[in-house]
Parts: sequence; C-alpha cells; structure tokens
Amino acid sequence: MRIILVGQGPFGEKVLEALIRRGEEVVGVFSPPDKRGEAMKKLAERYGIYYLGPTHMKDPQVYDAFMNVRPDLVILAFVTDILPEKLLAVPFLGTICYHPSFLPRHRGGSAINWAIIQGDARTGLTILWSDKGIDTGSILLQKEVEIGPNDTTGSLYFNTLFPMGIDAIIEAVELIKKGKAPRIPQDESKATYEPPCDDKVAAINFEKPIREIYNLIRGCDPQPGAYTTFKGKKIRFYDAAVHLESVEKIPGEIISINEKGLRIGLKGGVIRIGKLRVDKGEKIGPIEFCNLVDLKIGDRLGK
Repeated sequence: MRIILVGQGPFGEKVLEALIRRGEEVVGVFSPPDKRGEAMKKLAERYGIYYLGPTHMKDPQVYDAFMNVRPDLVILAFVTDILPEKLLAVPFLGTICYHPSFLPRHRGGSAINWAIIQGDARTGLTILWSDKGIDTGSILLQKEVEIGPNDTTGSLYFNTLFPMGIDAIIEAVELIKKGKAPRIPQDESKATYEPPCDDKVAAINFEKPIREIYNLIRGCDPQPGAYTTFKGKKIRFYDAAVHLESVEKIPGEIISINEKGLRIGLKGGVIRIGKLRVDKGEKIGPIEFCNLVDLKIGDRLGK
C-alpha cells in the first residue's frame, strides 16, 4: 500500500518513524518549508523517500507530485493547512487525518485547548476520513481519555494524545490494509466548533468564577498563554494551581509572593502562578517577575 504522509513538527516526525519501522511503503513526505518540517525532511532524505516542502498544499506542484507518486492512502499527521478537494480525490483508498478530540466535539485547530477551557472531564482523539469540511469526515476509530484536574494543553498533548495518536494511526493503517476500516458518520447534533485559541480568547477576567479562570489558564498553557495586564504590560500565566478557600480580597489582588508562586485572590479561592512571561520575554519565576515589573503584595492585576 503506497502511502503519502503530510505533517509537521515532532508528531509528523514520529509518525514517519513508526511507518518506516513497520516497513510500510511510504512513497512521499510533505511538510512545511520552515523549521516545522525540517525533521521530516531529514528523515525522508535519509531513507530515500520523495520529499516536497510546499508553502501551501494548494500549490500546483503538490497536485503534480501526488499524481507522480500515485498514493493509495494519504495520512495527515498534524496538518494545519487545508487540502483542496482535488488532492483528496487522488488516493483511491482515501485520506485519513489525526484530530486530538473525541469528534464531533471540538472541531477546529485548537481542540485540546477548548476541551480544557470548557472544563471537559474527558476528551480523546479521532482518526477520520478527510472530506472537504473542517473535521467533518466519517470516523475510522477513536480513543477516549480523561482530562486530569491539573492537566494543561501541553501535558495532555505530549503525555497522552501525542503517543496515543501515533499508535492510533498505525492501528488505522492496519485496518485499512485488512479492508476492515469503518466509516462512521459523525452525529451533527453533537458537533461543536471553536475558533483558534489566541489572544482574542486568552484574556483573564478576574470577576469570573475561579474554576473558569483556572481552566482558561490551563487551556492556554503553553500557547498562547492566558494573560492579564499590569502597568501597561501584558502578563502571561503558566504552571497554575487552584486552592478553593474563603478569601477576603479583591479579585486579582496579590496575596503573597515567594519562590513557589505568585498567589492571587479570586472569588472562591486563590490561584498560584508558578511561571510568568512579560510581553514577548522568556518565562520567569515569580520573584524575578515581581522585581522586573515592581509588583508588590496588595497590588491588583488587570488594572
């Protein structure tokens, strides 16, 4: 079975490694032309696999390359570009895609972020048959996982959905080879779609319930970083912990500062922030941060 792999980053690289290790016939590798695709390019070249680094998958040379290598199956492993319909029509077995949510919930490019921001107790991954819609294709297989109370987008992805996703793609390939891969339509009545998780949604409102704020911080960790402001500077929060207790403080007020964290009073409790970032700087500890911006106990963030 002739396979084209389209992907990027560590996930695309590890999927390619897994396919090569299993002796699958990978006839083409496509990844972005920048650092996101460097590892896949090097691996493809090492094994003599045809490689192309297009700026966009709609570029004419991509279609020509697809036709030249004649894939039976195309695998999308962490793809942020949209494949045009004429590419989807090339492989006679179809195109399958990894998506890090339990579809049809959380369609879109920030599925993991939104599962945490919205307080879901469980999520998962889906291997689906790609169609012209955004994460709307029929389901081939799914895996469900719990979201821990302290999980961040980073920990949930790298510790769980990343390794599980590689195994799920290999499982899907085996089902396809055996002619046993299902095509289960998604239940549109349960579908949700959320926009990209960026600064349009990452701003902290300290008047909201503490759980909502905590989930927002976890869901935006590591990217884009939930943020507030202080003295005109944008402050991003990471490594958060929540403590539900009675606090007689104004929401957003600094309660204490030490090496373990910056403690902030909220409605219904306290959130401890272990790492912070100022504007476009590096993540730093709470004491270094407070010295940098002249933040003191009793000061209020967001004002």
